[in-house]
Amino acid sequence: MPNQDSAVKMMPEFQKSSVRIKNPTKVEEIICGLIKGGAAKLQVITDFDMTLSRFSYRGKRCPSCHNVIDNCKLITDECREKLLQLKEKYYAIEIDPVLTVEEKYPYIVEWYTKSHGLLIEQALPKAKLKEIVEESDIMLKEGYENFFDKLQQYNIPVFIFSAGIGDVLEEVIHQAGVYYPNVKVVSNFMDFDDNGLLRGFKGELIHVFNKHDGSLKNTEYFNQLKNNSNIILLGDSQGDLKMADGVANVEHILKIGYLNDRVSIHIHIHRLILCLL
Repeated sequence: MPNQDSAVKMMPEFQKSSVRIKNPTKVEEIICGLIKGGAAKLQVITDFDMTLSRFSYRGKRCPSCHNVIDNCKLITDECREKLLQLKEKYYAIEIDPVLTVEEKYPYIVEWYTKSHGLLIEQALPKAKLKEIVEESDIMLKEGYENFFDKLQQYNIPVFIFSAGIGDVLEEVIHQAGVYYPNVKVVSNFMDFDDNGLLRGFKGELIHVFNKHDGSLKNTEYFNQLKNNSNIILLGDSQGDLKMADGVANVEHILKIGYLNDRVSIHIHIHRLILCLL
């Protein structure tokens, strides 16, 4: 076992000014456990929006999966304005540091339900999704090729758990050339009618504050990976901390948080913090 803090100090990424480590000794212990277990015992559980995708690029805010649809040319100006009004109302509630998750929960469900209802009214054609993503400003974080390629090379399972729109998410990683067989996506997927027009969303709603429940619903997936007891968890919100709750036999888990909003408020919730990336 290396000396305390040695692995952290040996990795130049950890020395960047944008990185905050809550407890270097504990992180050292976890990293040593991950290294000892090797690729055969590792799995990655990650959020998508603003975690794998960029929060901003050259000073401009990048869109989420929902924003990609909201901002596309197929959405009417009237619908876009209504979606923006909903965002202005409910996003402030989502990131309010005073309200508890329990207090925020019904408002977030209301937001998603109303937004999805507006999109359904637009009857978006499935055939246009590729073009919609191509014309959007959504982009994966710098270094994504190496991230996905290495995980594929060593056959490390990647579970992308997103409260966004799964069809957009899958198209993004497909166009980026990194939708490998080791990647599983769980998200809000669109339901299209026989004419290929949006008529609803499949399954139960996934939002930022029910990832605990969603994780438990995917226990069958995690049971297939019962030997992958070491986890790297990536997220950018408090709800993302619950994404590994469906894993029964966790040995070591490294929680990495991307703090895009309210940095000083949320800096205490993850082991390892990557600020404003």
